[in-house]
Amino acid sequence: MASLNNRKVAILTEEGFEQVELTSPQKALKDAGATVDVISPKSGKIKAWNETNWGIEVQVDKQLSEVSPDDYDALVLPGGVLNPDKLRQNKQAVAFVSAFLDEGKPVAAICHGPQMLIETGMIDGRTLTSFPSLQTDLKNAGAHWVDQEVVVDNGLVTSRKPADLDAFNAKAIEEFAEGVHQE
Repeated sequence: MASLNNRKVAILTEEGFEQVELTSPQKALKDAGATVDVISPKSGKIKAWNETNWGIEVQVDKQLSEVSPDDYDALVLPGGVLNPDKLRQNKQAVAFVSAFLDEGKPVAAICHGPQMLIETGMIDGRTLTSFPSLQTDLKNAGAHWVDQEVVVDNGLVTSRKPADLDAFNAKAIEEFAEGVHQE
């Protein structure tokens, strides 16, 4: 497995993220040597959604207003229905994600996480996957949507659902180890 020593990764989230879609990548990235910060517009703790009900609370490491995309080498966008819907209405969150895409930094988004990618207006022509209910939205944003466990498009890693997490984490680590991608 690739080493992520000296890599800083942001996990951008709001309340209502799918629990395992944050905790699994977070653990995998830390185990690979990365420094991982949970970033949110909120401070303190935020609640996870765990399949059909509220789950654990996760400590926010840094508020979105306190950080810059320049502070991080890569970005993870967990899913959950509530989380990306809240984030995509936050101009600062959209600008944060846009900066990673604009600079060619690797981004990994799972399940409903790609809703944030739509909001950036920067996925036209990109190939990706997501939870199936988002495929029309992604296609309307110009993306080529495919139904695969994990898709990598020039540093952009996407997966469909929690069952894809092993492949998602492995590809995210691989892309994060490579670093900046040129368009």
